Amino acid sequence: MEDKEEEGGYHRAAKRLRTEEETDVKELEDGEEDDDEEEDSASEEAAGSGCIDGRNRRSGGKESVKESHCIPPSPVVHVRGLCDAVVEADLVEALDKFGNICYVMMMPFKRQALVEFDSVESAERCVTRGASEAVYIAEQQAFFNFSTSQRITRPTNADDPTSKNKVLLLSIQNPLYPITTDVLYTVCNPVGNVLRIVIFKRNGIQAMVEFESVEDAQKAKLALNGADIYSGCCTLKIEYARPNRLNVVRNDNTSWDYTKPFLLHRERGKGRQRQAILGEHPSNGYGPHCPLLPLPANSRYRRIGEQVQDMISYPPLLPKTFPSTSSSSLLGSSSVAMVSGLHPTKMNCCRIFNLFCLYGNVEKVKFMKSVPGTALVEMGDEYAVDRAVTHLNSIKVFGKKLNVCVSKQQAVIPSQVFELADGSSSYQDFSLTRNNRFSSTHSSRNIIQPPAAVLHFYNAPPTLNQHQLLKLCSEHNVPSFTKFKVFDAKPSSKTLSGLLEFDNKTEAVEALTVLNHHQIRIPSSSNPFTLKLCFSTSSHL
Repeated sequence: MEDKEEEGGYHRAAKRLRTEEETDVKELEDGEEDDDEEEDSASEEAAGSGCIDGRNRRSGGKESVKESHCIPPSPVVHVRGLCDAVVEADLVEALDKFGNICYVMMMPFKRQALVEFDSVESAERCVTRGASEAVYIAEQQAFFNFSTSQRITRPTNADDPTSKNKVLLLSIQNPLYPITTDVLYTVCNPVGNVLRIVIFKRNGIQAMVEFESVEDAQKAKLALNGADIYSGCCTLKIEYARPNRLNVVRNDNTSWDYTKPFLLHRERGKGRQRQAILGEHPSNGYGPHCPLLPLPANSRYRRIGEQVQDMISYPPLLPKTFPSTSSSSLLGSSSVAMVSGLHPTKMNCCRIFNLFCLYGNVEKVKFMKSVPGTALVEMGDEYAVDRAVTHLNSIKVFGKKLNVCVSKQQAVIPSQVFELADGSSSYQDFSLTRNNRFSSTHSSRNIIQPPAAVLHFYNAPPTLNQHQLLKLCSEHNVPSFTKFKVFDAKPSSKTLSGLLEFDNKTEAVEALTVLNHHQIRIPSSSNPFTLKLCFSTSSHL
């Protein structure tokens, strides 16, 4: 994790990290219609014979128009070839010359969108024009075809295609960093007056934001739908929500009523309420903190009269003192995570460390004697806990589904120590281990990745080969990888790094849990090599 993959994608441009996880995230509330089916059908259209591509375009406009109508005309147009930075307003600006646009559904990770016009004639003008000449959206040529759907499914009133609401439903895709009311207020309020925010995590990370008026909500949807909160991650997908008013009973990191500041007073961390969309992501808390940039002064989405503030940054997170008694205004009120659903015989303190250390420093781990299969994990700070909750909650390890949440405990106390099923201690202190990855001078090189089917390995002996790694998997009774790739090492390098692809994410998680930090000895070296594993940015080899 400290070393960056040279071929595995660790040096790719920081736009949007496309992971396979995006297809697993449901983006509407329970009870709302899921538009994943719409996205899937749009993707299928891209591969169909009716799509307009460069080959059709080169063969002549008439042939292109003919092929584009292999799919029956529809008011909904499927748009492909969008650039990473495009937002809904860019599509409306480029396409409203063809007719009135009723609705836009962004598919940012696929670089696609669905645009619903008020009539088939308007959609036909769009598709025909795109077939005969280049149409540019945000300075990049886009491609058009009719959708197989006659209407875009949305959560609001199904009978009125033009219905809008002053409450928006925000789905945050690829949420690698904490999302709080302060973050969303900073993102949304420059566009329109925000009254209330509620964040929930039932289907991934979602939020509802209530604006002062329908017009403000409409402007926010145009400006922010498809944009990244932080560079390359935390991508916003925005729709009109069902409720027309939010009920907030408490002002904290997950809900806030800006019309009733007396609900709960808290100290806001300096800079926390002024984070900006498309700025650099926050520091991991151990290295230098990155600046966060507000909306540009000349942004067409900024409200008139909105003050442009100076550049700000996250406050540096100081090492936690023990015991911790002060209340925190960060995402979690504690730097301790509680993990339940642990396998009774295969999980121990070291294996929990191997998994959690990917998201922050692990200080202590303790199994609870009174609650079998449950452990407390004290981490370096509250941000680390939130990252662990975001990425590890609900994953399967050894056939058991983990439940990871923020604990009410402020610290892990070594009491009631007992022996686990494998003979190891139920409590272990990792505060001094060199395997914590967020304390060294290279901590800024850590990349926070969700669990994936491809593992990046590094710090391996230079003589390590595929057969030896397969043997290692067999000896420790973990799933074997199916593909193996070694990076070209520099002449001065004394270690080996590469990628391991497994059949699925669950097998990769189990292999990492067991083999991360495994020590490998070779005859030519007096000291063992500590094999280090982390989840790769590559989706496959």
